Amino acid sequence: MSNLISSETDIYSNHPIYSVADLSNAIKRTIESSFELVRVRGEISKPATPGSGHIYFTLKDTNVALSAVVWKGQRSQVNVLPEEGMDVICTGKLTTFSGQSRYQLIVSQIEFAGEGALLKQLEALRQRLQEEGLFAAERKIQLPYLPSVIGVVTSPTGAVIRDILHRLSERFGVRVFVAPVPVQGKGAEQQIAHAITAFNQLPENDLIPRPDLIIVARGGGALEDLWCFNEEVVVRAVSNSRIPVISAVGHETDTTLIDYVSDVRAPTPTAAAEIATPVLSDLSARISELDARVRRALDRKLHFNENQLIAAIRGLIHPFDQINNHSQRIDILNERIEKKVQNIVSLKQHKLTSVFERMPTPTQKLADIQTRLTAANERMKAQIDKTITRSEQTILRYGQLLDAFSFQRVLEKGFVLVTDEKGNAIKQSKEAASGACINLQFFDATRQAQLDPDIKQYPQKIGEKISDSSDKKSIKNEQPTKQASQPKLF
Repeated sequence: MSNLISSETDIYSNHPIYSVADLSNAIKRTIESSFELVRVRGEISKPATPGSGHIYFTLKDTNVALSAVVWKGQRSQVNVLPEEGMDVICTGKLTTFSGQSRYQLIVSQIEFAGEGALLKQLEALRQRLQEEGLFAAERKIQLPYLPSVIGVVTSPTGAVIRDILHRLSERFGVRVFVAPVPVQGKGAEQQIAHAITAFNQLPENDLIPRPDLIIVARGGGALEDLWCFNEEVVVRAVSNSRIPVISAVGHETDTTLIDYVSDVRAPTPTAAAEIATPVLSDLSARISELDARVRRALDRKLHFNENQLIAAIRGLIHPFDQINNHSQRIDILNERIEKKVQNIVSLKQHKLTSVFERMPTPTQKLADIQTRLTAANERMKAQIDKTITRSEQTILRYGQLLDAFSFQRVLEKGFVLVTDEKGNAIKQSKEAASGACINLQFFDATRQAQLDPDIKQYPQKIGEKISDSSDKKSIKNEQPTKQASQPKLF
């Protein structure tokens, strides 16, 4: 009997069996076809840019997180680079990452989700640029009073350029060069910055002269529409401009970052044209007023000079009178000079006489010299006598000392000086050999002797005891010196 109830194995046997890769690819195709283009709003968290150049971040909501990635090739097309905490809307397609069995959003565009996020990013950029000093007042350039050429950076098709040209035509006439640029949308900031830089790079003497003033203008709009004027590249281009810049972006209530860095901010583009040039009628009236003032000043100056000339003519002296006056002055001066010269000559003669009177005669000088020579001679003789006497006393004293220390004094006491044949003193017995001839110098005479001529002639040997005192005396008399040898006298 067959089993009518199907087993659990039979129920699943008809379902296909997928490999892990096949299932992953099937899920990938399903998700990508269902979510080929999606827009997701969320807060950016943990943005990271590894060495590959891709940007990885997470879009999070209250309790849910979605992985997102911006490929390296898409970075240049993304208007807003992800930063921590941004509230954004990401446009892209949903796909899976089979390596970790998760899905992620491939982002092709990022937009700010609300004005609050834009204002937050704007304030952060403003603070950073202000810390660099780009908004400092000392960097501002004074506007020229009468510019001859004005460069306008704006859209060539909008109403802004027509308003500016119309207002300039009513005022002081100038040449206007327009740099046509887009004033909103992707890439507008690069073209605006390039136009400002290009105006600065124009040569001063060329067919297209360099402007004396630049106006950056745009009509009003939302914050997103004016955002290109908040980009850092535009702000730095205005800051680096050597030509004064007037910012006229939006209405009076609109504020962008180039308003802080520009040299003058105009509330509207029309007001920028009014600030850049004076009113033609006012300028003509001012010129007429200055012309009238110059004419009146010239008339007064000419009238004053005419009166001075007439007064000078009246006070002029006749030439003959002038000559006579000068001749009289010359005579007076000559008289003063003669008197002055006579006084000088008289004073010099008086001084010369006084000098001659004080000078001694040659006889007096010779007598004085002779007196001084005699006195010097007497002093010299006295000094010589004194020196001779002192020298004699010194010689006498040294003679006494020499006599006191002379060896003759020692010889008087009974000592004998023993020398060899060459006259060298013999101080020790070992300095003279046996049988050597020596000289014995007594106080009264010098005798010659020989050391140890024949030791057998002596009755006693060295070291033998002498019994008789008379013999001791005779031996002692025969040995007057303290030498160890026994000399033989000749």
